[in-house]
Amino acid sequence: MTEKKVPLCNEKPKKTNKMNRGPISQFITHHYRHFNAATLVDAAVAYDKHLAEGGKMMITMGGAMSTAELGISLAEMIRQDKVQIICCTGANLEEDLMNLVAHSHYKRVPHYRDLTPEQERDLLDNHMNRVTDTCIPEEEAFRRLQGHISKIWKDADAKGERYLPYEFMYQLIRSGELEQYYEIDPKNSWMLAACEKNIPIIVPGWEDSTMGNIFTSYVIKGELKASTVKGGIETMIFLTEWYRANSGGKGVGFFQIGGGISGDFPICVVPMMYQDLEWEGVPFWAYFCQISDSTTSYGSYSGAVPNEKITWGKLDVDTPKFIIESDATIVAPLVFAYILGW
Repeated sequence: MTEKKVPLCNEKPKKTNKMNRGPISQFITHHYRHFNAATLVDAAVAYDKHLAEGGKMMITMGGAMSTAELGISLAEMIRQDKVQIICCTGANLEEDLMNLVAHSHYKRVPHYRDLTPEQERDLLDNHMNRVTDTCIPEEEAFRRLQGHISKIWKDADAKGERYLPYEFMYQLIRSGELEQYYEIDPKNSWMLAACEKNIPIIVPGWEDSTMGNIFTSYVIKGELKASTVKGGIETMIFLTEWYRANSGGKGVGFFQIGGGISGDFPICVVPMMYQDLEWEGVPFWAYFCQISDSTTSYGSYSGAVPNEKITWGKLDVDTPKFIIESDATIVAPLVFAYILGW
C-alpha cells in the first residue's frame, strides 16, 4: 500500500480582491506569508474588516514617527476616514508641523553611528538637533513655531481661555500664519489632514516636548499660567467622554505604533471606566495591533504580548490581537498602504 503524502502546509494564502487593490497590497499579500510578514498582512486585513463593519480606530504614535515622515501615508488614512482619533507624544504633534515649515533646512546624517562626541557637539553648536539620522534645525523649526504659537497661548491666557495641546495647534494651523513657510506638499502633513477633519488628538505628557518645554519657560518667567494648557487628568476625562460616545456598535480599535506613553495612556481608559468608575456595559477595545521591537522578558509593558492586556481589563478573549515585532517606519506605511488599497 502506497503511503499518502501529506503536504507540510495545507493552508492556502488568503484570497484578496486584487481587482480593487494596487501593486503594494498585491505584493505584500503574495510575498508576506510567514512570521512577522504574515502578521503584518493579518493585522491589515483585520483592520480593514473592522472598519468595513462600522468600527472606529485609534492610532497611537510613539517615537519620532513625524520626523520619519509617516504623514505621507497617515495623512491619506485620515482623509479617507480610516482613523477617527489619534494619540501621540508632544514631539510627534509638533514635529509634523516642523517638517512642514522647515523641511529644506533639515540635515540627514547617514553615518550617524560613526559620529564622535565632538561631531555631536558641532551639531549642537550649529543649532541642529539629531534624531537618529535626521537633524532638526532649531531656528527654522523650533523657533519658527514658537514665534507664532506663543502669541496664541498668550492671547488665550489673557482671555482666561484653556485648551488641550492639539487644540492650540489647530488654532495655529487655521490662523494661516504657517502657510508662508510651507516647504513640503501640504497633502503629506498628517496634522493638516487631522485639522481639516477636526479629529481629536490625545497628547499625554505634552510637557515632554519642545513646545511643552517652551511653554514651561513662559510659566516660570511669569508670562503664562500653567493652567492655560489643559493637563493629563483633563486629557483623560476628554478621552473618557470621546470613548463613551464612539464605542457603540462594532467598537473602537487600537493600532499602536511603538511603545511608551502614547500607547499606555489611552488604552487604560477602558478599565478605568468599568473598574474605577464602576460603569456598566463599557466595551473592551475591539481590535488591537502593536508594531514593536521591545523585549517582553525585560518586564517591558510596551513589549508585552497582547494577551497580558486581558488581565488588565483592556482586551477581551475574542478581541483580534496582533503584535508585529519589527521597525515601525517600515511596517506602518505598508499596513496603511493595504488599508488604502495602494
